Parts: sequence; C-alpha cells; structure tokens
Amino acid sequence: MTLLIEADHLTRILPAIVPVTLVRDVSMGVGEKEFIAITGPSGSGKSSLLYLLGLLDRPTSGTLRIGGQDTSVMDDDALARLRLEMLGFVFQFHFLLPEFTILRNVELPMRKAGRLSSTEMHNRAASLLEDLGLAGHLDKRPDQLSGGQRQRVAVARALANDPQVVLADEPTGSLDSKNSEQVFAILRDLVRKHGKTVIAVTHDMEIAARVDRLIHLVDGRVVSDDRVPVATM
Repeated sequence: MTLLIEADHLTRILPAIVPVTLVRDVSMGVGEKEFIAITGPSGSGKSSLLYLLGLLDRPTSGTLRIGGQDTSVMDDDALARLRLEMLGFVFQFHFLLPEFTILRNVELPMRKAGRLSSTEMHNRAASLLEDLGLAGHLDKRPDQLSGGQRQRVAVARALANDPQVVLADEPTGSLDSKNSEQVFAILRDLVRKHGKTVIAVTHDMEIAARVDRLIHLVDGRVVSDDRVPVATM
C-alpha cells in the first residue's frame, strides 16, 4: 500500500505560561483509499492532529511527509501549494463565503491553483455540485440553502482540485441524523467509488464503527489504531 501521509513522532505543544501539549508523540501512516475515523473525548487532540496532518499547523517536534515530501523543510508558500494540490478540507461549519454563489464558492480553490481555464473551472464546479444533488441551485447563495445542502457544497469545494486526501473535522456535527447520514454516505463513496482517502474526526460512534480504520486518542496520544471488521460497515 502506497503511503500518502507518514507521521513520525509528531508532537504539538501550545506555548503558554504553562505549556499545553495538544498532540503527543504520534506516529502513523495513511495509505491510499483508506476511510479513517479519529475519535476520542473532548480535548483529546483529535482536531489538533487533523490540522497537523492537513498542514494547517506545524508540529513542535517530529516529522511529517505528505506524498513522500518532507514538510519540515518547506516554507509557508511551499506548504500552501502542497496543501492546495493534494489535500481537501471539510469542517463542522461549512465556511462558505456568503457573498458568492455556491458555484463561485466551489470555483475558488481552482482559481487559487491556477491550473484550469475559466470555462473548465465553471464546468468542473457545476459537475461536482450536480453529482452531489445540487443541480438547480448553482446560482444560489449559501444562505438560500439548508444546512445539509451547505455541507454538500463544502464537500464539493474540498474536491475542487481533485485532492488525494480529504480531511473532515466533525463534518456531521452540526447536522440532523438524516443529513448526517447523507454526508457520511458521500464521504464513504469518495473512498469506495472515487479512490480518495478520507480522514474524519468524529464524536459519532455509529459513524466511526462503519469506517475502515479507527484511531482513538486520549490526552493527545494514540491509544488504539484498529481495522474495523468488514461486517460492521
């Protein structure tokens, strides 16, 4: 199995009068086409670990390789480029720009990457949104959509640059059970049908039991890293 992410003794300490250790000595590998849930009690470092793996934060110590590249030797511009090209993000709250249509929101990462023409960006954004059941809504603003629809737009935006890895921080945390199931099914299909790797932080143990691999954190440490039996999916 090809490793897309390799973490070696990652530690993140928040500087303060009394320093706070958010992530402690985490070593792990993430391969292709994995669906991983990161679980643990509140304050256990789940989101902090996700932000390290997603290059949204830098470790205090340890090394992180993304796509075989050692990120510790990269400057901020190089990290931003790698993040833009290889990683997509879905958060608990959609963080869509309210002044733009949902089509424009999905186009924005593509504009930043600068690889496609305006027509190609428009067509790709429209195709992603239509695949997620949002045909007919392309010219609406986020405030004209339901919570579940907005989260599906956030998934489309995460996929805009065709990343190998999608990182999701409590992607169903602000949704009701019906919409949570829909978003979970979309994330599952990214792995099963589209060959993506998905790493999701979640408190929902029903969802966590239906992924491929379950990583449990306590006090910033990985206390278990288990494959989920196929029968529970």
